[in-house]
Amino acid sequence: MSDQPMARPVPKPTAWSQPYWDAAREERLVIQHCNQCATRIMNPKQYCPRCLSDDLGWSESDGRGTVYSFSIQKRSPASPFVGKGPYVVAIVRLDSGVQMLSNIVGERAFDVHCGDAVKVAFEPIPGTDITLPVFELVG
Repeated sequence: MSDQPMARPVPKPTAWSQPYWDAAREERLVIQHCNQCATRIMNPKQYCPRCLSDDLGWSESDGRGTVYSFSIQKRSPASPFVGKGPYVVAIVRLDSGVQMLSNIVGERAFDVHCGDAVKVAFEPIPGTDITLPVFELVG
């Protein structure tokens, strides 16, 4: 077994998720929506999960929402995240009408509570062209 740390997993954009990752690299958060039934979709999909249409589009989100649930990861089993903790993983309910799994970052990240207001921030993954949407506490 190698003593080298495992590389961090990096999202692999697909044809239907590429606009999401392109927007994130520009520090914009976009939400996929169905042009047939108006369902908002997160994570990006090839077909609408409600009506199965492939007529999908994108709308800009202001990236504001609230923490629905969270976990503070203090240590990890053998994984690419060993030595990265502690960190906060959260489900964020966006005011845009979807919820997403992300991290809470910033100086006050460990003060997080359910119901706290958050806003999107962006964290580039070094050595890649991927930028991750993450969230910071507001107020």
